[in-house]
Amino acid sequence: MMNLKDLFIRTVFLCSLIAFTAFHPINSETISEEAVPSAANSFNAKSAYEQLHLSSLGLPVTAFNLAVKGWKKLKAEHAVSTDIISICDFSQSSVNKRLYVIDLQHQKLLFNTLVAHGKNTGEEYARSFSNEPSSNKSSLGFYITGKPYMGKHGLSLKLQGLENGFNNNAEERAIVMHGADYVSEDFVSHEGRLGRSWGCPAVPFTYNNQIINTIKEGSCLFVYYPDKSYLTASALLK
Repeated sequence: MMNLKDLFIRTVFLCSLIAFTAFHPINSETISEEAVPSAANSFNAKSAYEQLHLSSLGLPVTAFNLAVKGWKKLKAEHAVSTDIISICDFSQSSVNKRLYVIDLQHQKLLFNTLVAHGKNTGEEYARSFSNEPSSNKSSLGFYITGKPYMGKHGLSLKLQGLENGFNNNAEERAIVMHGADYVSEDFVSHEGRLGRSWGCPAVPFTYNNQIINTIKEGSCLFVYYPDKSYLTASALLK
């Protein structure tokens, strides 16, 4: 038969266990988010690049990996709110479809189309970039998409440049995404190159509204070119 001392000890133990369980329920739903790898951290860039056949579509693996690296950092900082990333690969000829809009979560290529660079950035190929007002050049680096609005080119999309010295003057320069009639296969067939903007990543009118409504408000845009000064200085790529 249990004596009073043993009964008291057991009662205290059971009460302590009940209290601990009440405040520390053993349930998988209580595991902190920090303990579970985020979708961004667990994203396999190599697998996605291969599955989407991006190599055959002209996107260098280096450009894709850098884009994903910056997106992961922005995702961790809660600077972007979607898993959609847009990559302008200005290492390619302007006659190529060098804009890639990718849903990383579902590993789906949403758009692959033409995109213009600034008129002072180069002719067929982009060569020179600037962050300066009135330069009429494209700016490298990472952007966050803002809200759409109706401008002189129709539906347009505000862009916020995130990289000091490279694209942080985007808003001051009115660098936005918009449609343009000089971004078309017909223009290429007549001129041998794509038309050029004043620095904006202009896209075909055919897809303009669809692209803008897909990437608006909080997605990541990466304008890539293998420029050593940018690649070594970018805080998002370190």
